[in-house]
Amino acid sequence: MAHITTSVEYGIHCLLWLVGNSGRPASSRDLAELQGISPSFLAKIFPKLEKAGIVKASEGVRGGYLLARAPDEISFLDVVDAIEGQKPLFDCQEVRGRCAVFDARPPGWATAGTCAIHGVMLKAEKAMRDVLAAQTLGNAGAQFNRKAPSGFFAEVDDWMDKRMSERTARSGKPARDGPH
Repeated sequence: MAHITTSVEYGIHCLLWLVGNSGRPASSRDLAELQGISPSFLAKIFPKLEKAGIVKASEGVRGGYLLARAPDEISFLDVVDAIEGQKPLFDCQEVRGRCAVFDARPPGWATAGTCAIHGVMLKAEKAMRDVLAAQTLGNAGAQFNRKAPSGFFAEVDDWMDKRMSERTARSGKPARDGPH
């Protein structure tokens, strides 16, 4: 978790749309356009979420992605690790052993144990991971539901329904559309 990128932010936003999507699959293309971002950008994120067991794909013209688990069972940490990988927050370079006074041979006391700076960073990473593990999509979805005006979700449902109807009309028949 070296740096939490915009991929995580958009990934979580997309997953929150799936939380409120009444169990209907949503394509990554529709989710991207709903948020005003490039479909190819999201097309790189969703396979990572699928591999991690966070979403599952359904095929066909009415296909797309669904949550693979209940929203309360998917933590922000699950999403971060799926998208970014489990990288450390801090990569200690053992700078403490390079002091010019040591004449290229640091004494044991200078490099024994965990570096004090690295120790602080390890505590910070643990605290951040603990907070991310405690927050679920269900928690965030409930908070968003309380904040949004009552008609907002109906507008989103209408927008998604229109997109699905357009895709179905273009297809002319049930076709393999995939989860894009």
